[in-house]
Amino acid sequence: MPLARHSVRDYLLAAETADPPLSDVGLVVSEAVSNVVLHAYPEGTGGEVRVRVAVDGAEVALVIADDGGGLRPRPDSPGLGMGLPLMAAVAQRLETRRTASGGNELRAWFSLAPEDATLS
Repeated sequence: MPLARHSVRDYLLAAETADPPLSDVGLVVSEAVSNVVLHAYPEGTGGEVRVRVAVDGAEVALVIADDGGGLRPRPDSPGLGMGLPLMAAVAQRLETRRTASGGNELRAWFSLAPEDATLS
C-alpha cells in the first residue's frame, strides 16, 4: 500500500500538484488498495492491483482496479467498514463498477482548487 501511495504522490509532485489535493488522493489510494488486499483476493490468493493517475485540466483522475472476486461481506474483516464512505467524502466524485474480468474498478476525481479540498 505505501508503494502505490508513494508512487502516486511522486507523480503528482512531479506534475506540480499542490497539497491539497495530495492528502485526499493519498488517502483514497491507501483505502482502495487496502480494500483490494482484504477483499478482492481472499484466503491467501494473490492477484494484481492496477493504479493509474492523471492530472487532467482542473482535476486529478485516479483509477484503481483489480481482477478479484469483487466486494462482498466479510464478517472477519479487520477493518471498520468505513473505507468506501471515507473515500466518497474526500473525493469530488467517486464511482465503482465491476469489470469484465469480475473484479472491481474504482474511479475518483479530485479538484486541483485548494478551496475544494476536504482534508487540510
